[in-house]
Amino acid sequence: MRLEQGRPSNRDGRLNKEMRVYDFLDKLGIVYHRVDHQAAMTMEACMEIDRTMDAAMCKNLLLCNRQCTDFYLLMLPGDKQFKTSVLSKQIGSSRLSFANGEYMEAYLDITPGSLSVLGLMNDKENRVQLLIDEELLAADFIGCHPCVNTSSLKLKTSDLINTVIPAMAHTPRYVCLTAEE
Repeated sequence: MRLEQGRPSNRDGRLNKEMRVYDFLDKLGIVYHRVDHQAAMTMEACMEIDRTMDAAMCKNLLLCNRQCTDFYLLMLPGDKQFKTSVLSKQIGSSRLSFANGEYMEAYLDITPGSLSVLGLMNDKENRVQLLIDEELLAADFIGCHPCVNTSSLKLKTSDLINTVIPAMAHTPRYVCLTAEE
């Protein structure tokens, strides 16, 4: 694995949704680095990638309420555990659970294992509310997938918060996920 700056020079074997991410970031003038790797389906698989990128690797969870009418993309540090009861209390939504992969594909054009904040660029109807654990704001860089799990990107946290997320027409809500509350 090698850390490369910017988009891949060759798009062979790359999905359109991945290339759209690079187009989006380039249009915004965002500097980013990329690591190509085997499919990363677990946080354990992301640990080696994290070391290569030297960035805070995020755990991304798509959650929903019991009626599957409210959806939340939760970004938290990769090694952090959370309790749904703590999050539910902070956002005023009871009975949170993991959303079905069908919703991930329908709203974010992402398949399970590839969930990323960058999928919000595909959420034109703002069906998914972004939740960010405040602890991530302390990191200089954040690692995330470009809507596929065979590459990872290293972005400046400030660029993500101040430029990328607003350009996706989403407003994050910050949460503090402590062990107990």
